[in-house]
Amino acid sequence: MRLSRFVSAASAFLLTAALALTGSGPAHAAGPVYVALGDSYAAGVGSGSYDDSRGGCYRSLRAYPRLWANAHTPSGFSFTACSGADTTDVIKRQLGPLNASTTLVSITAGGNDAGFVGVMTTCLLNSSSACLRRIDRARDYIENRLPARLDALYDAIGSRAPAARVVVVGYPHFYKLGTSCIGLGASKRRAINDAADLLDTVTAKRAADHGFAFGDVRGTFAGHEICAGPAWLHNLTLPVYESYHPTASGQSGGYLPVFTAAV
Repeated sequence: MRLSRFVSAASAFLLTAALALTGSGPAHAAGPVYVALGDSYAAGVGSGSYDDSRGGCYRSLRAYPRLWANAHTPSGFSFTACSGADTTDVIKRQLGPLNASTTLVSITAGGNDAGFVGVMTTCLLNSSSACLRRIDRARDYIENRLPARLDALYDAIGSRAPAARVVVVGYPHFYKLGTSCIGLGASKRRAINDAADLLDTVTAKRAADHGFAFGDVRGTFAGHEICAGPAWLHNLTLPVYESYHPTASGQSGGYLPVFTAAV
């Protein structure tokens, strides 16, 4: 009996040592290495609780990338999205954390390339005809120039992080139509929503052609647009830079579930 117990113990020791050496023991999957890129919608402008250590980017603790990271504890997380960024800014200033070990990337970008700020400023301060002309300029840019800029951005992401799942997250409709609403008239609101549709359509196509996923947030924001209640987008507000951006509820209820489903 003593000899058999000794043999059994020795066998167990040798097996444990062999497994340790060969790495064939029970596996524990590491969490993803996640990098969050993009513009003010990705940074969380409008949702408050900003990390002011990042100099003007207004990255929020309530932005969808941080909310996802808090819930899923990735093994690595880099949040480089920044207010005001267009696709070229993302390439030049945000891609540093990407590498062959990156396994997950989120990106919301393209609205600043298309002139979002100029559209809203023109439509707020000028006539319907001036607003519609400015929107037409934005639509022309989205159709004819933005695809190449998105291709350059997606190529850069893919080359730096070839193993990553990339989720391109779009933009919501800004306005609930068919309701009475203080501010812009119905024709302006409809034209802005139509331009958002075009931006999402072009972005989704470029994402698909690069093998990336597309997260469409128009569904989750339905019923929560400006002129709806409760709205998940700010109307014209103070501070002005938060105007026409998702609230904290828009990030958690509109963006987060779409990104989570796409991961």
